[in-house]
Amino acid sequence: MKAKLNLKEQQTVVDLWAAAGAFKHQTDRLTKETSPWEKIDWSKARGEVKRLQRRIAQAVRDKRWGKVRVLCRILTRWRPAKWLAVQRVITNKGARTPGMDNVLWRTPQQYWEAAQSLRRRGYRARPLRRVYLLKRNGKLRPLGIPTLTDRAMQALYALALEPIVESRADPNSYGFRPYRSTHDAIEQLVICLSRKCSGQWVLEGDIKACFDEIGHQWLLEHVPMDREVLRQWLKAGFVEKGQLFPTQIGRAHV
Repeated sequence: MKAKLNLKEQQTVVDLWAAAGAFKHQTDRLTKETSPWEKIDWSKARGEVKRLQRRIAQAVRDKRWGKVRVLCRILTRWRPAKWLAVQRVITNKGARTPGMDNVLWRTPQQYWEAAQSLRRRGYRARPLRRVYLLKRNGKLRPLGIPTLTDRAMQALYALALEPIVESRADPNSYGFRPYRSTHDAIEQLVICLSRKCSGQWVLEGDIKACFDEIGHQWLLEHVPMDREVLRQWLKAGFVEKGQLFPTQIGRAHV
C-alpha cells in the first residue's frame, strides 16, 4: 500500500526531479562542447612545421645564420609547433609522471591551455624531481623528472634545433637521430667491414660521465638556441627530499 505524501513532501519531490533534470542538461551540454584541441588538423600542423624546418635546414646549408635565428624564433612562437610539442609530451609513456609541481594534464582543454602557455617571456624552468631507478646490477640510477611545462618547452625548442643538427651532424652517427635506426648502423658496418682492405679490429670508446661532467659554458657557446632558456635548463638543479641542489656542471634538463 502506497503512502500518501503531504503537499510539502510532494513539492520536495518535484524540486528534486527538477534539480536532477537541470544537472543532466548541464552535463549533456558540457559533453557536447568540444575543446579547440580536438579540432586541430594534425596533418596540416605537421606539414606547416615541416615546411619551416626545411627552410631552417636550407638556411644552415647556405650558412645564412641570421636567417636561421629568425626562422627558429618564428618556429618557437608558432602555434602549430606548440601544439606538436604538447602532443609529444602527452603521448610519451612518462606523461603520467609529474614533476616537482605535481601537475598532470588529463583533458583536451588542459592540453590546449598548456600549448597556449608556452611563451619565452616570463618562462622560468623549475628544478627536477629526483627519483632513483633500480638497475640490473642492483645499483640505483638517479633520474631527474621535469615538469610537464618544461618538457613541452624542451620539445618546442627541439623542433627548431632538429633541422640545424641534422644538417651538420656526422653522416655516420645513428644514436638519438630521427628517421635512423639500429638497422642503418648495421648496414653501414657491413659496407665498411666487408671489404678485403677493411680493418681487422673494432675499437669501442666511451667518455666517462660525459653528461654528468660536461661544462655549461661550452654548451652555451655551441648549442645554437636561445641562451637564456638553455641557461635556465642547465642551472635549474634538482629537488631531493625537499632540498634544492643546484647544478654547476653536467646536465639537469638537457
